[in-house]
Amino acid sequence: MRLCRFNDGRLGAVDGQTIKDVTAALDVLPSYRYPLPGHDLLIEHLDEVVGRARVLQAHAQTFPVEGVTLLSPVANPGKIIAAPVNYQKHLHEVRGDTALHNNNPGHTLTIQSTGLFLKATSSLVGPGHGAVIRHADRRTDHEVELAVVIGRRASRLRRDEALACVAGYAIGLDITIRGSEDRSFRKSPDTYSVLGPWLVTADEIPDPGSLDLQISVNGELRQQSNTRQMILNVAELIEMASAMYTLHPGDVLFTGTPEGVRPIVPGDRIVAAIARIGSMTVAVYSADGPVQATSGTSAAGE
Repeated sequence: MRLCRFNDGRLGAVDGQTIKDVTAALDVLPSYRYPLPGHDLLIEHLDEVVGRARVLQAHAQTFPVEGVTLLSPVANPGKIIAAPVNYQKHLHEVRGDTALHNNNPGHTLTIQSTGLFLKATSSLVGPGHGAVIRHADRRTDHEVELAVVIGRRASRLRRDEALACVAGYAIGLDITIRGSEDRSFRKSPDTYSVLGPWLVTADEIPDPGSLDLQISVNGELRQQSNTRQMILNVAELIEMASAMYTLHPGDVLFTGTPEGVRPIVPGDRIVAAIARIGSMTVAVYSADGPVQATSGTSAAGE
């Protein structure tokens, strides 16, 4: 199933170019008082929500995908984990361009040497909110990535059991300010983690290691690859992450970007797509102007 969050936090079941409002499925979630849990309740109870949504969608109110504002399909991740230079051609690209590595030797090491890094959860938005350039005087790049949403608590997983803890997949757009600072610092401004257009449950993508992905800006194709080109695949990344952190429902793992990263500026229109997930449109805004929510135009893709 494809589940989205839209408009004022409503829950939708995506069927082609139509969204069926199944917000009532959230009634299956438990109620909490402070202190609230540090993970995402919808993802923790995804099976129950999906089961209820299947019943509700037959008679649900419908909306065209083009007519709604798409939010991040995960509302409350405990952490956003990201993989640096996880495509070999991107590693070569970074090593060969001073504007990308900024003479920081840590930026040119392999992922096996550098490990993973964390992005602030406050950087997370959906495609309908767009990306807001924080520092117009610095180069800011797009990076399209397969995003993995963790479905259950897990620690010290082996790679052969790692995919069993995945709730689903989405498109991730990792916005990056170039510079000498630590990755976590440069990649964590507000709106610099775009997740969408919806969550595709793991049963619909049995093999995340063979998905075409691409990104275009203003109609110009810039990045195009396949997840089989990853240095560490999804299971290996989860193994690495869970060796250091306990994973919780709703944690998001950005799996790295292929070659072709380029600058973006206010006024740009980004379209990111991954096979079997779909596509999402993200507008780029200036921090000096108002953020106007867009529809985050998305199309189901196979």
